[in-house]
Amino acid sequence: MRFLLVTGLSGAGKTSVNRYLEDMGAFCVDNLPPNMMFKMMEAFEQSTINCPLVAMAVDVRSAAFFDAKAVSDLISETRGLGYTIESLFLEASDEALVSRYKETRREHPLAKENVSLTDAIAKEREIMQPLRETANYIIDTTTLKTRELKKRLTGIFSGDSQSSAIRVELSSFGFKRGLPRQADLVYDVRFLPNPFYIKGLGHQTGLDADVKEFVLRNPITMEFVAKMEELLSFLLPHYQEEGKHRLAIAIGCTGGAHRSVAIAERLGEFLRGKGYQVTVTHRDLALEQAHWKSSQEAE
Repeated sequence: MRFLLVTGLSGAGKTSVNRYLEDMGAFCVDNLPPNMMFKMMEAFEQSTINCPLVAMAVDVRSAAFFDAKAVSDLISETRGLGYTIESLFLEASDEALVSRYKETRREHPLAKENVSLTDAIAKEREIMQPLRETANYIIDTTTLKTRELKKRLTGIFSGDSQSSAIRVELSSFGFKRGLPRQADLVYDVRFLPNPFYIKGLGHQTGLDADVKEFVLRNPITMEFVAKMEELLSFLLPHYQEEGKHRLAIAIGCTGGAHRSVAIAERLGEFLRGKGYQVTVTHRDLALEQAHWKSSQEAE
């Protein structure tokens, strides 16, 4: 029997994930006190229930019962006893979490009378870090649509033969909005010529053909991309051999709309061609486009 710990940040989508897993035939328990995990696994192993996956959602809602380091240690102990247990960690950007809580008008589990929502989110990130560091799978739901989240879960838990292979998450971002928290590797491409200052390209993005051509046809970019492809071809098999299930690579430029976007897309194409499972997201692209629009309206 396969067990799954579903955990992560409040508002990142654990309830939705449990619902999708149930649709896939899993037995799901929400807000399970961590000290009940092993007893529940034992009960299922001794029962006659024929269930391919048992998912247990554990997080800060358990209050005094919850200790992320203790939960992480418990996972290791149960594996040592022969149980098959994996962990899925869900996260999202601060902006997305704040927006979701405002939409639902629910209280964050760590928000108190003198604790703001943003402070509660920051505190939860700190508390949950031990579980994030040891997770088999990490899904950032900031920009994921329902269909995309279902597809990601299906790929991981439906018995797909590739589900044990390393997954590469490429993202672009703008340095002016800070470094991405989830990145394992960060590359700065601000040394490349910036299309923003080229007439006709400034308010296009790295997804548009003209900007792609400007960025990727530059000799310096071509050399950089070639070196990146060589480096990743070397690194990924070694990461996978060491048991790493996920590698998050962030490519940053000034605003996160031109150079980083084009290069992230190009590297994604290359890695898919090598047979890796790859997702490409653009953290700040929509924010930059909104900024351009507001600037034009102001004029």
